[in-house]
Amino acid sequence: MIEKAAKLQLNSDTCVELPIYQPTLGNDVIDVRNLGKNKFYTFDPGFMATAACESKITFIDGEKGILLYRGYPIQELAEQAEYSEIIYLMLYDELPTPAQNQTLKNLLREKADVPKQLHQVLQGFPHDAHPMAMLMALVTALDSYYGKDIQVRDADARFNAALELIAKIPTLAAMCHRHSTQQAFIAPHTELDYAANFLYMLFGEQPKPELALAMNRIFTLHADHEQNASTSTVRLCGSTLTSPFAAIAAGVAALWGRAHGGANEACLNMLKTIGDVKRVPEFISKAKDKNDPFLLMGFGHRVYKNYDPRATVMKISCDQVLKVTGNNSPLLQVAKTLEEAARADQYFIDRKLFPNVDFFSGITQTALGIPEKMFTVVFALARTTGWLAQWNEMLNDPNYKIGRPRQLYTGSAQREYVPLTQR
Repeated sequence: MIEKAAKLQLNSDTCVELPIYQPTLGNDVIDVRNLGKNKFYTFDPGFMATAACESKITFIDGEKGILLYRGYPIQELAEQAEYSEIIYLMLYDELPTPAQNQTLKNLLREKADVPKQLHQVLQGFPHDAHPMAMLMALVTALDSYYGKDIQVRDADARFNAALELIAKIPTLAAMCHRHSTQQAFIAPHTELDYAANFLYMLFGEQPKPELALAMNRIFTLHADHEQNASTSTVRLCGSTLTSPFAAIAAGVAALWGRAHGGANEACLNMLKTIGDVKRVPEFISKAKDKNDPFLLMGFGHRVYKNYDPRATVMKISCDQVLKVTGNNSPLLQVAKTLEEAARADQYFIDRKLFPNVDFFSGITQTALGIPEKMFTVVFALARTTGWLAQWNEMLNDPNYKIGRPRQLYTGSAQREYVPLTQR
C-alpha cells in the first residue's frame, strides 16, 4: 500500500517521485524503480537495505527477536506443530485442518521413494565426499524423472513439483549419509511421519518419540528465514524459468557456505577446540582481541540484534534430547558456560552478540547420532520447503521479472586496442 512518496532531486533539471510502501509489519520500503528510468541506480553492497521482492511468507524483526511464518510465531509452531503443518502453511498460506493434514501426510509418504537409478548416481562419489555435493547431484538428477516438460508458469505444475521434492528430499539426504558410512540404503517407512521417517532411513530403526519430536523441531526452525543468501539464490535462479530441481540445487550450493548453512558445523568445531569449561575465559578473551584470528561461532546474526528466537527452542530441545539419550555431553557444558560468560560480558552485550540457532543445533544433532558433515544436509532438507514456497510465490507474482541486478562500474573507461605486434 502506497502511503506517501518522497521527492528526490537528481540534478538541476530532474526531480523524481519515489512511492513509499507501508508493509504489514516492518520498515517502510521506498520504490526506486523510477531512478532506473532516469538512468540512476542505487548502490547497496550485500543488499543491506534493498527489498528485492514482495513476500507474504516470513517476517523477521531482528531488534525484537521475532520470527513469523505466515504470521505465526516460530516458538509456537516449533513447540506444537507437526512438520506437515509447516509444509502446508508454507505452500497454502493457511494451517491445515486435521483432514487436510492427514491427506498431505499420506501424499508425502506415497511420494517418498526415489528411482533406483539414483542409487547408482551415488556410486560415482567416493565415500568421503561431502554429503552436500552428493545432495546437489541427486536433486538435479530428480529433474530427469519429474521435471520433464514442466511448465513452471502453471500453478498446478509448480505445486506438483514442490510436493515431489519435499517428499523425496529426506530420502535423498538419508541416502547421502548411508553412502558416506558405506551402508545399504533404507527405503522409506510407509507408516512413519516426516521427521521420524528421516531418522529411520538414517539409522534403520524407529526413533523414540522424543527424538522424532526433536527432529521435527529442527525441521520447523530451519524451514524458512526470509530473503537470506540461499533463498535469494533460489529466487534468482528460478526467475530464469529454469527447472525447480535446478533452482533448489542452486539453493543447496549457496547453503553449503561456511558463513551460511555451514555455521552449525563450524560452531561445533569451535566447541571442540575449546574442549573444557576451564578454557572458556581464555577463548572469551581471544574473541575480544582484534589481533587474534579466533572467531566466536554461533553468536550474532546478520538480522537478529536480540536473542535469536529459534535458539530458545533449540536450547530446550537440546536438553531434552541429551536427557533421553543419556548423553551428558561435555560440549554442552562448554556451550552453556560459553553462553553464560558471553551474555554477562559487556563487550558482547554492547555488540548485541547473542547465541543464534546454530549454537545449539550442532550439539542436538550430534546427540541424535547425526554426524557433522550431515548438519548442512539436514538444514537443506528443512529449508527446501521454504525455498519452494518462495519460488512459487515469485512465479505467481504479477510483477514477475527475471532477476538482473545492476552494478557500480569502477574499471577502465573505453580504451583503444593496440595489436600485439605494436606493443
